[in-house]
Amino acid sequence: MTTSQDFSHEYLDYLSSLIAQLDRESIARFADLLLDSRESGSTTFFLGNGGSASTATHFVNDVSLGSRQFDKPFRAISLCDNQAVITAIANDDGYENIFLQQLQTLAKSGDTIVCISASGNSKNLIKAIEYAKEHNIYIVGLTAFDGGYLQKNCDLNIHVPTKIGEYGPAEDLHMVVCGLVGSYFRRKFLNA
Repeated sequence: MTTSQDFSHEYLDYLSSLIAQLDRESIARFADLLLDSRESGSTTFFLGNGGSASTATHFVNDVSLGSRQFDKPFRAISLCDNQAVITAIANDDGYENIFLQQLQTLAKSGDTIVCISASGNSKNLIKAIEYAKEHNIYIVGLTAFDGGYLQKNCDLNIHVPTKIGEYGPAEDLHMVVCGLVGSYFRRKFLNA
């Protein structure tokens, strides 16, 4: 039987190996894309389900508030946060439309969506991706497992190469990307 100490060592070693496999160029491109969006005044929308919804919210906090760039802010919105809107859409038109209908209301050509999903196959993300493709909205994916539909249909992907079903490590590494990008912006703007 594995002890908690053995499991802790194994899990942390596994996370270290996953970090070593992250595509650093893709992460840098993602950070630069957010900076370009800031310069152009376009909006970046973050989407996810479950733990990935929490990551989306955390990303928005770190990007929009963490840099303290209020004179020229990052326009970042989590589509996971307005429970009244989400539950109204889910109740009236189905959960698969919760992101689509918000994008139809808020997004414009030249904006970006960041879809965070271990499987990449959530129906509500697929509908958002299809809408984005039709409306010149750039698509970033943070994926794991085999990447699913999201990895095959995004413009930029940051993939965590976990086995299918390993949600903990996948979500941990998506948060590492969040922390990395947020820390970069704080350093860039607060120490400039």
